[in-house]
Amino acid sequence: MKSFLLTTCLLALASPAVALESADKARAYITQNVVGWASDPVLVSAVLAQNIRTASLTQAEIDALDAQWRVETGAANSAMIMGVLQNAASSFLVDRMTEAGGSITEVFIMDARGLNVAASAVTSDYWQGDEEKFSETFPKGANAIHVGDVELDESTQTYQVQVSLPLINPADGTVIGAMTVALNAESM
Repeated sequence: MKSFLLTTCLLALASPAVALESADKARAYITQNVVGWASDPVLVSAVLAQNIRTASLTQAEIDALDAQWRVETGAANSAMIMGVLQNAASSFLVDRMTEAGGSITEVFIMDARGLNVAASAVTSDYWQGDEEKFSETFPKGANAIHVGDVELDESTQTYQVQVSLPLINPADGTVIGAMTVALNAESM
């Protein structure tokens, strides 16, 4: 079964038409099932609070936090990682992921600097600001959606596609952060 899935995914990546169809399906899923989360009060309040805390960080400080996160990803009791995984916004994300019945394999939100605020599971790094999931959403406005390539996720051993979108403050319509949702490519 794994070899069939690998072959199917490789063929999909080789064919621009199939890849475009997959991206369209991912966008449709996000539009129908996820976009409403982007302005939920639990997520908005968590991002706004972190935006205040991280507004004055220098790039060197962000890099140091990212390095610390990478070192601590294997630690059982990392206060930094537990702060991201064990908060109300993370509980909200885990609940939405559970409700999706396997269609979503991972979800996390970032602040205005691209730093993790909440996540369903540990991410490989803390700073997403140098990646397309952030650079192709946050600065692009409220309607931006970025669809990544289908890739094998090592931690879940599933093929997934990451779809990212901005988080919106419903009070004034401003973009305050970003969210990345990993969709199970095998279920699309």
